Amino acid sequence: MANSDAVVCALAQSKMDESNVKTNACQTTERTFGAFGGIAAALRSVADSDSWSLEGVYLHTAPLFTSTNKALPSRPDSPAQDCGRDEVKRCRDDAQKEEETFQLKFESKYINSSVPLYQDYWLKCMRADLQKVQHKRLSDLVMSQCLAGLSSPPAFSPVSVSSPPGLHVAPSALWQELPEVKRKRLLHSLTASDVRLQEAMFELILSETSYQKSLQVAVGLFQGSVELRNTLSPVQNHVLFSNLKEVCGVSEGFLLDLEARLGQNVVMSKMGDVVLSHRSAFRRVYVPYVTNMMYQEALIAKLLQENKKFMMAVKKLEKDPVCQRQTLKSFLVLPFQRITRLRLILENILKRTHEHSIDVTNLKEAIEAVREIVVECDSNVQRMKRTEELVSLEKLVDFGNVKSIPLVVSGRHLIRAGALKKLTVKSNHTTGSTVSRTDIYLHLFNDLLLLSHKNGQRFSVQDHAMFPAHVRVEELKTQMLGLPPEAFLLHLTQNRLKTATAVMLAAQTRLEKETWVQLLSAKQSIAGV
Repeated sequence: MANSDAVVCALAQSKMDESNVKTNACQTTERTFGAFGGIAAALRSVADSDSWSLEGVYLHTAPLFTSTNKALPSRPDSPAQDCGRDEVKRCRDDAQKEEETFQLKFESKYINSSVPLYQDYWLKCMRADLQKVQHKRLSDLVMSQCLAGLSSPPAFSPVSVSSPPGLHVAPSALWQELPEVKRKRLLHSLTASDVRLQEAMFELILSETSYQKSLQVAVGLFQGSVELRNTLSPVQNHVLFSNLKEVCGVSEGFLLDLEARLGQNVVMSKMGDVVLSHRSAFRRVYVPYVTNMMYQEALIAKLLQENKKFMMAVKKLEKDPVCQRQTLKSFLVLPFQRITRLRLILENILKRTHEHSIDVTNLKEAIEAVREIVVECDSNVQRMKRTEELVSLEKLVDFGNVKSIPLVVSGRHLIRAGALKKLTVKSNHTTGSTVSRTDIYLHLFNDLLLLSHKNGQRFSVQDHAMFPAHVRVEELKTQMLGLPPEAFLLHLTQNRLKTATAVMLAAQTRLEKETWVQLLSAKQSIAGV
């Protein structure tokens, strides 16, 4: 789970305006688990871009608390899916309905309503990880439990973990505190390892309960606010909340099944099969939601700067006591935090499960299923980030007299871009050979190479060739030819005129030269990326 948890920290740092303690927790955990620059980096970079448009973007949403036995909509390739004029009409009709005062309808058979919001649970996990970094070997942290207090000394109990300024969070329930556990005096009949396993399983239920509570606030208070909706266009409303209702519905169904398993026997024997039964639903709702987050983050930043009515409505809603001083942004990032944290919880259960248990196989399969969801989210975000880069670049490229070619093509992405020098050798009978240098700019894609002149922020294309089929490089005997050591020869075996040509180029440093030569020569590996 190393990579996934680092993602949570990286994204949380960009999305939530937290205290220095929170930031330190995230940074420490990211160093521990290793950077997983995929999702978080892509979300941040694309969110900062203003190249994309909200024109024609419509997202599927479902009624709150969708029944788990109903088929969810098929996962779209992109959350920016046009649902047509009927969808816009539905949004406008909803906006005319009378707004009701929001009341949190929180219900759990085993956990009381004082359970903290998921934002606080997540922060506790981060702080617990920070403490473990300071007291344990890093290798132990990867497989350690997530929730401080499950089997830790009193000093590490949830009560000892401070909350955001001014916010008091009631202690989280433990399995050993359940009335039936006390009535049956199970702590006297079970071994310490058995108790730790039950606490690890119960954390899955506890954390999902906390998550469901926060989702209800996000959907009921924010997404259900007519006042907030009236400050947005139907398209903006869809982009802002995406399929959050579906996420909430899937979480509710998952929580019901988890509590049903606890209800069968307070000493739970397995949990992996419950997770596996929901994996397809997880994939259907989490992949499009996380993929949409790059647009969601950009939109909310734009609205907070340019839409005063939106800003005022959000601030008013954030003051509601049920928010517990949490921001809209912190609620919108919940699904991402949950799916990337889920694997850690499952790994902790597996660690404490007896090796011959019937649940071992299911737990391993469930862990892999969650990992695949996170990887798919990462792949989708990376693909959309690459598309946004192409859209931005296409606006800056002028083909002039050169026959234009579309840059935004499915499967294409930019590998490297940079300025080099074009070398021209001129012979003179009196002064000998001289080498002149002119600026040239290269854009190397996985299937195309552009050679351009850069004018300000724009690029005037001079030539292009398909890569790697019609591009190759050749090392030069620079000292013998009187050329700089950073020079190399670029061959276009079939350029824009369908003819062969070659050009001498020079990088600024030898290291930069080696990088370009390696990339331009790596035909198989790059083309297949």
